[in-house]
Amino acid sequence: MRIFGQGQGYTQFPDGNRYRITLDDLRCDKTRDRLRLIWTDPASLDPARVSADVTRKVAGHLAELGRSFESEGHQPDTVARFLMRALFTMFAEDVQLIPDGAFSKLLGDRRGNPEHAAPMLQSLWATMNAGGFSPALSCDLKRFNGGLFRDATALPLNEIQLSLLIQAASHNWREVEPAIFGTLLERALDKRQRHKLGAHYTPRAYVERLVNPTVIEPLRAEWRDIQAAALTLAGQDRLADARATVRDYHQRLCNVTVLDPACGSGNFLYVALELMKRLEGEVIVLLRDLGEDQGALALTGHTVDPHQFLGIEVNPWAAAVAELVLWIGYLQWHFRTYGNASHSDPILKDFRNIENRDAVLDWDGTQARLDTAGAPVTRWDGATTITHPVTGEAVPDPAARVAVMDYTNPRPATWPQADFIVGNPPFIGASRMRDALGDGYTEALRRAYPRMPESADFVMFWWDKAALALRGGKTRRLGLITTNSLRQTFNRQVLEPHLNDPKKPLSLAFAIPDHPWVDAGDGAAVRIAMTVAEAGSAPGRLFTVASEAKGNERAEGRDVVLSGQVGKIFSNLRIGADVAGAKALKANGMIGGRGAQLMGQGFLVTKAEAASLKSGDPIANRKHLKPYLNGRDLTSNSRQLWAIDFFNLSEQEARGRYPAAFQVVLDRVKPERQQNNRESYRRRWWQFGENVVAVRDAVDGLNRYIATVYTAKHRIFSFVSSPTLVDATINVIGTDDAALLSVLSSRIHVVWALAAGGRLGYGNDPRYNKSRCFDPFPFPDPTEAQKTRLRALGEELDANRKAQQAAHLRLTLTGMYNVLEKLRAGERIEDRDKEIYDAGLVGILRDIHDRIDAAVADAYGWPVDLSDDDVLHRLVDLNRARAAEEASGHVRWLRPEYQNPAGQAAAPKGRQSELDMDAAADTADKALWPKTLPEQIAAVRAALSDLGDATPDQVARHFRRARAATVQPLLDSLAALGQARTLGQGRYAI
Repeated sequence: MRIFGQGQGYTQFPDGNRYRITLDDLRCDKTRDRLRLIWTDPASLDPARVSADVTRKVAGHLAELGRSFESEGHQPDTVARFLMRALFTMFAEDVQLIPDGAFSKLLGDRRGNPEHAAPMLQSLWATMNAGGFSPALSCDLKRFNGGLFRDATALPLNEIQLSLLIQAASHNWREVEPAIFGTLLERALDKRQRHKLGAHYTPRAYVERLVNPTVIEPLRAEWRDIQAAALTLAGQDRLADARATVRDYHQRLCNVTVLDPACGSGNFLYVALELMKRLEGEVIVLLRDLGEDQGALALTGHTVDPHQFLGIEVNPWAAAVAELVLWIGYLQWHFRTYGNASHSDPILKDFRNIENRDAVLDWDGTQARLDTAGAPVTRWDGATTITHPVTGEAVPDPAARVAVMDYTNPRPATWPQADFIVGNPPFIGASRMRDALGDGYTEALRRAYPRMPESADFVMFWWDKAALALRGGKTRRLGLITTNSLRQTFNRQVLEPHLNDPKKPLSLAFAIPDHPWVDAGDGAAVRIAMTVAEAGSAPGRLFTVASEAKGNERAEGRDVVLSGQVGKIFSNLRIGADVAGAKALKANGMIGGRGAQLMGQGFLVTKAEAASLKSGDPIANRKHLKPYLNGRDLTSNSRQLWAIDFFNLSEQEARGRYPAAFQVVLDRVKPERQQNNRESYRRRWWQFGENVVAVRDAVDGLNRYIATVYTAKHRIFSFVSSPTLVDATINVIGTDDAALLSVLSSRIHVVWALAAGGRLGYGNDPRYNKSRCFDPFPFPDPTEAQKTRLRALGEELDANRKAQQAAHLRLTLTGMYNVLEKLRAGERIEDRDKEIYDAGLVGILRDIHDRIDAAVADAYGWPVDLSDDDVLHRLVDLNRARAAEEASGHVRWLRPEYQNPAGQAAAPKGRQSELDMDAAADTADKALWPKTLPEQIAAVRAALSDLGDATPDQVARHFRRARAATVQPLLDSLAALGQARTLGQGRYAI
């Protein structure tokens, strides 16, 4: 270690950086007559700790300066901008953008005459803005510009203020860590936050924990493919093509955009910038290895720079600091990489990439709310406190009132398009939003987002907007911090529509449900959740905190040890079986679907009207009148409605055969249907909007069939007598077999249905989506004795419920199962619940279900007391096995006499085409061989991961139009880069 000058100097650390120390930090130790200088705190050799200490000291000096200036009456905005110009000049001095030591000397020479400092500073900053000769420094300066020095105003300084500025300048600004500097600077500039200057800041390690899976990992995955492609091309003596492939990736990297829609002082954006610069360094190294000198890339503007990092921030101090932090971080990287090599002109560019505005709400204007007397409505300002005269506690100041504002034309704010969205939105619970944001803002927000649950926390507005951007197809990943209440129902309601959307689902690629954090609002320790989402349905990595340390280690982010697992992450941030990945089984096909969609309530008549129409129409076999049920009729009390059904009849046939009923439809349905936007509904106005032909065929000839409500709190399956017609709120399963009713009513199937189906409605009720809940479900293959047992239990279940409902007309299935749920939970059954328990014989109902659960488990050959997770894993495994069976031609039909009456792969009633389509789908499961080499590399890696280990030929057969000769060199390149292993005998593995 070398010590320079009067007690301070630099030491070289293993990372190659220099850090200024003082003799006060050292102690002497005499050993064997040799004098050694030893660092007082060996842990402070950690550069991160040195940087943090320096940063905190600098922020303290700036905060003291801020207080001093404001006490003289200077406006906070003026003070903040003066201090930011000063600190950037300190940084410019230490990285030699201006002569080394020149700024410190300018300040030091003003000692004794502090009144001369302001004119000198103003002259210096005016030159830095335009470039040219600086009279203040007696030298030529580069043009800085960028908006920071556009206003060169300098505040007058007294001796104390000058000394504070000199102390701040004495620190080596190369050591300042932008990831924490921004937070501390923001607090120093804003007098309302200076009390938090000593509070913990969010450690950089925590920020990286989210930025890496959100932004860097997808970019690195692409980079691995580019490396393998370049190696393959180089091995084929196609160096020009290899360089072009890498250059194309570098161009894309330099155009990647990252948005933090609640950027604060820019910590997340800075960390993303630095990590992308590291990746860019690897790209440049590879280009050099391929024979191209790309060292000048960063000097010509073709480089990762601050214009790619976009922010939205409502706090003007934080927004200004964020932009400054990005430039300091970028320039630090430049000078670490290129030394004092010339930088582009101007040094700073005014990209306007940080927007100072509200991120979730936009409006045309505001006006003060008035009470009935016309006086302004006011509220506590939410910040100002006084000391209570008795308790001594800080309490709201009753005199600190602000007007309640009403917002004109509130609407969702728009975000700039970005490849990645990452950040840490404000932690405000739903119950605190009015207090924290004001009545007017909260009410405007609710109007602008009518679909957002009122119980959702403020942060969930960011999650929803980011998810919509992701599903729009232009954003690749989102990564957001939320409170750990994300797992609770009131916040999960925001995630589930995105994760469970059947057409464009999102999946969680990374999640930590419960992680320590520092609340940006008050510096307090809180618990948060991290979630990273991407489009599509894919497994993710779920991490839990295995252990935490305290004290200084926590401040540096070294406190958390994580334990992870891979699998499908659900909205409650738990992992389990890949239910969503289960394939539809042919065995379950063609016997189910949702009921008819009427598209006109005029088709429905009362029981008395139906009787009158029967007598008024001349045809004896009146199939056009059928009992009708919707979901509420099935689970609550039937309204005894009937439906007029002219299915398969032309207008003339319906009019001629059933004139009385036709007139009802003519009067009640036609006027409404003639206004419908869909041409087919207008043209076929006398028929239901959707006639569900396949479902009608499936129940044709049955005396009864199974029905369950599409969206319901409890998953209940019941027999419905034919020819009852059900509407689209009910799912139909076309079988009269009570054994299947038992299986569907069992805990095993209900656990599956809850995991496979989404949730919908005000009650966040589970949906029974046939394509996800029924089609992939692997039914047991019971023996005849087991079938007999299951049938008896199914008949008993259905008969018991119907008998009790017939005896007690107000008794509903929903009520019975509400009480059954409480009974299973061990809750006390009393009052109205006791009445339902007695009327519904709920104790017997529970016993029947218990026996069904045991019988169904026996039919599977499984223990009856499996956990939900075990049930799902076994069902997913069984689905995979059944799908493999079906691919080889063995199908375990649920209703073979209908689905496959000929005993072969042929469908009844002209449905051969459906089976042919299934076969075509199997062929279509093979992906087409990609066109570009990087895409081929990625495809080969994915295929090898799926196969476990394989030969080039086996990988090629994974795709359409792929050849083993093409796959072989790609596997060799992956192996050469350490991204695959050779196993011998021509086999490879990941």
